[in-house]
Amino acid sequence: MQWVLKLPFFVILMGLGALAMLLPSSHAAVVEDFTTMRVFFYGFILFSVLTLLIGLTTSGYAPSNIARSQLTGLLAAFTVLPIMFAVPFYEAVQTTTFLNAWFEMVSSFTTTGASVYDSLGRLTPSQHLWRSTVGWLGGLLVWVTAVSIFAPMNLGGFEVRATAAIGKGATGTFNQIGAIADPSERMVRFTMALTPVYMGLTLTLWIGLMILGEMPYVALAHAMAVLSTSGITPVGGLYYAASGFLGEALVFVFFVFALSRLTFSRGVSGEHHRTFWRDPEFVTATVLIGLVTAVLFLRHFAFAPADLAPASVSQMLAAIWGALFTVTSFLTTTGFESRFWDRATDWSLLSTPGLFLIGLALIGGGVATTAGGVKLLRIYALFRHLEREQERLLSPSSVGGGGREARRIRKQGAYISWIFFMLFALSLTAVMLLLSLTGVQFETSMVLSVAALSTTGPLAVVAAESPISYAGLPDAAKMILAGAMVLGRLETLAIIALFNPEIWRR
Repeated sequence: MQWVLKLPFFVILMGLGALAMLLPSSHAAVVEDFTTMRVFFYGFILFSVLTLLIGLTTSGYAPSNIARSQLTGLLAAFTVLPIMFAVPFYEAVQTTTFLNAWFEMVSSFTTTGASVYDSLGRLTPSQHLWRSTVGWLGGLLVWVTAVSIFAPMNLGGFEVRATAAIGKGATGTFNQIGAIADPSERMVRFTMALTPVYMGLTLTLWIGLMILGEMPYVALAHAMAVLSTSGITPVGGLYYAASGFLGEALVFVFFVFALSRLTFSRGVSGEHHRTFWRDPEFVTATVLIGLVTAVLFLRHFAFAPADLAPASVSQMLAAIWGALFTVTSFLTTTGFESRFWDRATDWSLLSTPGLFLIGLALIGGGVATTAGGVKLLRIYALFRHLEREQERLLSPSSVGGGGREARRIRKQGAYISWIFFMLFALSLTAVMLLLSLTGVQFETSMVLSVAALSTTGPLAVVAAESPISYAGLPDAAKMILAGAMVLGRLETLAIIALFNPEIWRR
């Protein structure tokens, strides 16, 4: 264990990625897909040896700046590891280009879930399982790095509540951990604490979906997709799943783990005093989900033609559930579509209901969860600041209450949230411009940019006026979107902190 702790962060991730290749190899052996079995087994041997050599070479490496080393390691993980993941995938598929295989792995590892393989039958079940496994590993990496890297540095949404500057270390529990514990030991401790929870939740959902009638392989892929919010599916989504409505209801329950970190890491993240039901992120998510669902449902009664036949109770319930499930799914940036979403859209009488889904994906889920987007805590901080400013318009001499933390969120938290929102908007504009230069139409580039930066790949299929095919994009556009996925996963503030001159002075 001590030897492992001395290895660079990236090398440990590389070893875990090589070990994960045994899963599709074993599955391929069971289903007698021997070509895929051999490719992934050889990939396991090749990259295990490569990891061992790199580990022996860098075992005595002592970085001069821990923060810089961890951020560069994380950036390398999302940019270099997909190349390693793409090698066996490319050899197994055979009828694809390496660029497409690399794009697929970047999309999976960043939990975006955008696929260039429109024909699901083009990939074998074991190859689909590899996509799900890579997405699942990416979700686990987000869990661990959020509390072991981003939280001590006041990044990833933690800056909203922090008192220290971005990138200079956190306060409270995280400050104590950062001051006392070695960063490598801290990462291992959080990995040991969160991995059993992550695996246990995945196993529970997997078993639950199988009990409801889903095929074991499809149930495992969907369980991985929900916990990692990748939305990767081997059968075209829950619409074609054998588990039916009950499967959707079970998946809906597990969406909560992408709305608030308190659902799985209260003891780990040092927030013992905060109750889940009073968590600002969960409350904000509940309000947003309720409002959007209500708008989609109640709009029918305001704009329905006079000669329209009265709806039955079953039609109304189907419309409510289709809206509720799909709205929650895209707020968590998972991107699963309910089998009743078509009924919900027909009920709402909206020609472009996908705009609601685009807005929800931009907002995203909770801090330190696998969800992407701007994050609920930042939206909450902006709302509290707006609320306070309205109060001051009516009562200029009033004093805002709520305690020290509430005042900090309304001022410093709202300020940094607005900065992040502007950076996100500038990133969105830049990606749209670059895609337009490759020949992609403006409307298409807007949807694709939002899908990449919010890590919600299914937006291109569900939210657009007509489904957008990633396979039909130019190669340059695929490379731009891959970079946008990495940027959306790491967030702009982390990239800026990496290039902060103070980090490079030592």
